[in-house]
Amino acid sequence: MRFIKHYINWFKKLLPSPFSIAVLITIIVFFMGLISSDKSMVELIIDWQKGLWSSNLLAFAFQMMLMLVLGHALALTSFFDSIINQIILRLKTGTQAAFAVTLSTIIVALFNWGLGLIFGAIIARKVGENFTKRKLKLNYPLIGASGYVGLMVWHGGISGSALTKVAEAGHIREITQNPIMPELISFGETVFSPMNFTAVILLIIVIPTFSSIISKYTTKETPNVTKLEQTHKNQFEVSSAEYIDYSKWLSKIIGMILMAIAIYIAIISESKLGFINPNYINFSLLGLNILLHENIRYFLSGVDKAIHGSSGILIQFPLYFGILALMQTSGLIENISDFFIDISTKKTLPIYTFFSAGLVNMFVPSGGGQWALQGPIILRAALELDMSLSKIILALAYGDQITNMLQPFWALPLLSITGLKARDILPYTLMLMLAGIFIFMVVLMLF
Repeated sequence: MRFIKHYINWFKKLLPSPFSIAVLITIIVFFMGLISSDKSMVELIIDWQKGLWSSNLLAFAFQMMLMLVLGHALALTSFFDSIINQIILRLKTGTQAAFAVTLSTIIVALFNWGLGLIFGAIIARKVGENFTKRKLKLNYPLIGASGYVGLMVWHGGISGSALTKVAEAGHIREITQNPIMPELISFGETVFSPMNFTAVILLIIVIPTFSSIISKYTTKETPNVTKLEQTHKNQFEVSSAEYIDYSKWLSKIIGMILMAIAIYIAIISESKLGFINPNYINFSLLGLNILLHENIRYFLSGVDKAIHGSSGILIQFPLYFGILALMQTSGLIENISDFFIDISTKKTLPIYTFFSAGLVNMFVPSGGGQWALQGPIILRAALELDMSLSKIILALAYGDQITNMLQPFWALPLLSITGLKARDILPYTLMLMLAGIFIFMVVLMLF
């Protein structure tokens, strides 16, 4: 355990902030493009500048921001608070707590990554509070790691960046600039495919069990976690016009109308699961938020709390889009794709994609940003090798999510809520990551 902590602390010192990494990657790709293409420095700079503000890709960034913010806000509703309390009341040992927190976090994260992240953080914190109150022993850092494990499974769920974008008509052809590519790849071929379904079942069985085993054989002590302050109605000043914001029935009616529309869209859809895309997911999340929050004012308060966590997407995504433009206009995408084609076969390309995606995620800790950079490369390689595009997309999704257990960027909200530090949870997230790698490798080799 000491060796693992020492290794992780050493590794963390090598990494600057994610924004600085994006700047460094921009510089490296710029000079690589300058060497590999006939374009001048000025031409590449103009291409990069245009890529920063690509309207379609900026819409993608906004979609991902909304998905995180709305998922986070949903986790703050009394509905999810009651679910968490019901789970915690049944826990009597640290081993049970590790299993329950891991399992519930995985299930929620498969629905929405922002919701899973905050749900995991809140349930971990409340377990700590409950065990402190009852003076029960607990490995609280492991519980924090268990609450973060949703980031190891999210990209294979219905809010996965790559999976939702390829389900949008025209997106694949746009990022690859190849009219031969299919118009879209639906959720039936990715999220609900037999391969991904198998991976999800194994994750749900193996990871919580492994987490409980770690708890059983590690040191536990009575935690000292104080209760978080709650937001009460009297904290808001209410003027006459604002009584609308506090109307419980108005918010419920609006929420039910929005959810009814979402259900109607699903019913009338002609394509199998083709209606599920980022816009549909965000529309459904908006309806659920308004329906489940006590009133509109509470919903807006939840958004205020959640929006801070989306700052990384806001400021970093344009840099990734600029990098993508440099790679497209300089021919780097074709060169890198040709390299993968030369060293790969149908059997080995998914494995190479999985590990390369895991490595890229350490430097680009954003599923959407990584898809913008790596997606065109792996799609082109898969097309050349005449292999399943859906499988190669899932291989990238699995690799992107697995190294989140080493990359503490998305753990910042959890660390803030739980009061833990990155060095507290990383030894345990590393162990869970190794179990996840085993599961994904098995699935990629079997299908």
